[in-house]
Parts: sequence; structure tokens; C-alpha cells
Amino acid sequence: MSIVVVGDVALDVVATHTGSVVHGGDVRASIALTTGGAGANTAAWLAYSGTEPVLVARVGDDVAGRRASEELTTAGVRCAFNIDPTAATCCVVVLVDGDGQRSMLPDRGAGKNLVPADLDPALLADARHLHLSGYVLLDESSRDAGVAMLAAARAAGLTTSVDPQAAALITDPALFVEEVRGVDLLLPNLDELSALTGSREPASAVRLLDAVGAVAVTTGAAGASWVSRDGVVSVPSTPSECVDSTGAGDAFDAGLLAALLDGRSPEECLRAGTRLGAEAVTQVGAQPRRR
Repeated sequence: MSIVVVGDVALDVVATHTGSVVHGGDVRASIALTTGGAGANTAAWLAYSGTEPVLVARVGDDVAGRRASEELTTAGVRCAFNIDPTAATCCVVVLVDGDGQRSMLPDRGAGKNLVPADLDPALLADARHLHLSGYVLLDESSRDAGVAMLAAARAAGLTTSVDPQAAALITDPALFVEEVRGVDLLLPNLDELSALTGSREPASAVRLLDAVGAVAVTTGAAGASWVSRDGVVSVPSTPSECVDSTGAGDAFDAGLLAALLDGRSPEECLRAGTRLGAEAVTQVGAQPRRR
């Protein structure tokens, strides 16, 4: 049985710089072109974890879209891409500083045009779970597609999860909570949790349990916490050297979801997520190295 992932596929332009970016000036950098996008990243790490992911996305009729399809297929991801003749494949400029922390300049391109029909109902018949990247819900043009796909998955008997993805884009927390109502698992980081609850304390996620089944919060260097009606379970982070934090949250999602679908306990799921997130930050780029 497969896991369906819905989200963006992107060309990431990763610029690693050692000094501060000077407005109007030059800063030397090491630049890499890699396949990215939150949906694609999670799908790639799921394949790396031994699951059978299917990635539903909209891409442009261009080199970036074709390259992503080839690389993801080689990595073990089944690509259910819809070609958009009116827009280019998503592109993200990622600025990585000397501490490995990233700032992102995204252009969602074709991803903004996702529609409910982009999800083939036949994919749900062979799946156990649907994971949705929150960027789909945070863009007005693709929001209805995301809501419809979550509803379709629930109607087909699948469990569901959503990663909010970007605290700065959660401009209407109440609306976002309504959009994810009925989801089995919400996967925010502390900034996203604060945007939704007004607090950075993992325990504040209990306020979301009227809408979602459980919340798994990544807490940075502190690790991660699982919040449900049964209480709060926390685990420490997995030590690693941070080279590039791009995609760490997507890798965490994949590790946790793979363990969850394998029937593991919340603590085991959190540990699987933190291990994969720690591995992700040791390399430049948001997807796993090929084995």
C-alpha cells in the first residue's frame, strides 16, 4: 500500500554564503541546483525510508519539471505529475548562512494552479495515507484543491496529515484550522505552532485537538513532541552537524510517517523523525543522497 503526498516540486537554487548578505553589494557563495519542493522532499525521504510514495503535483512543461520527474523516479517515488502549459515549474532561491540556517525566496509557479482533479481517485484506492504540504493551503489559488483532496482521502478511508510549512504565511490562523479540521495529524514547528495557538510551548497544541487527532511538534534543538488526548510525549533531538537546514522538516515528516504507518508508538515515531531530520541537515540540498 502506498502513501500519497500532495505538494510542490521545485528547482532549488541553493546559495551557501559565509558572510552577511550586503544589500546592493556582492557576497561570495557556493551555489548548487537541486530538486526540491516540500512535497517532493517528503516523498523522496519516504522512499528513502522504504515506503512507496506517490507524489501528486503540478509542474511546468520545462527542463526543471522533467529533471525532477527523472530524479524522483530514480529515488523510488512514483510521480503523478500534471503538466501545466501556462506556468513554469516552481523555483526556490535558498540562502544558507554560515550556521546552516536557510532563508527562502519561493516562486510556486505551476504549483499555484493545483486543482482538485489533479488527484486521480484511483491513487486513493491503493493508498493508506495522504500527506499534504501546507503551502497548498496557504496560497489562495490552490487552497480549494488542498481542502478537496483531504476530503477525498478521508472519504476513501485514508488517514491524513498536514505540515503547515510556513508560519509567516499563516495570516488567518482560524481559517487554517478550519481547513485542516478532521486531519489525523498536524506537523508544525514551533513558529507555526505559535502562529496557530499564540504559544511556542508544545503543550499549547492541545488547543488544536478539537480540530485534529494529534499534533507532532518539532522543537528545534530540543527535539520533538507528540500531543494528543493521551498527553504529551517528548524526545530529544538527534545530534548532527548542520550544513543546510533546508528540508529538515520535510525529512522529519517522512521519518515519522513511515514509522506511524508501520504501527510504531508516538515516541518511536518522533525518534524516527528526528533521526531523519538530523541526517537531512548534514548535506546541501533538501533530498537524500542516493544510496
